[in-house]
Amino acid sequence: MGEVKDGKPTRPYRSRVREESARRTRQAVVAAATELFVDRGYTATSLADVAATAGVARPTVFAAFGSKAALLRQVLDEALAGDDEPVPVAQRPWFRPVWEAADPAGVLDGYADVCTLIGARAARVFETVRRAADGSPEAAEIWQTLLRNRRAGARMVVERARTLGPLRQGSDMERAVDELWFYNDPAHYGAMVDGLGWDEQTFRRWLARSMRHALLPH
Repeated sequence: MGEVKDGKPTRPYRSRVREESARRTRQAVVAAATELFVDRGYTATSLADVAATAGVARPTVFAAFGSKAALLRQVLDEALAGDDEPVPVAQRPWFRPVWEAADPAGVLDGYADVCTLIGARAARVFETVRRAADGSPEAAEIWQTLLRNRRAGARMVVERARTLGPLRQGSDMERAVDELWFYNDPAHYGAMVDGLGWDEQTFRRWLARSMRHALLPH
């Protein structure tokens, strides 16, 4: 509680310069961790490695994130969202076409754009977690969370599409969610764009066409 002078409480001191410096440090740590986790693997990377690459002390990394698993979660969050702002993916401006579409085809086209954007940022990070899950309980837990979150995203999009028109699966909501969950996997981007050299627009058209074929009446 602040001291009282002349009957007026004082405001707690906050330094914007200090807060901005702390944020820049966190961003440098996340960038370093992303690079090392992807290039070396999660298990082979230590917090000391991350600190050295980020140009900070190891205690600074620990103070900012608490553990390597927490740092990995932050890397994933920023890869999915594109920044460190605490705004859910579904509320991002680039998700808006899914909500504003006039028919189920438009919903799926918008979602194909979303999945392409996320794939470009997160495919390699997702693959890093998938590989680490075999040998790390903490990474395995994060991987299972990723799978659940992908399914929740697919369900949200299917529910939106169903409000605008019929789906191929009729009333079988779970089947529709299963099929869209398959297509929203960033591994498809990793395989076709990063692996086979497809350009993003070719991939995006393929993904939209595949989602439409899977969910919409022929």
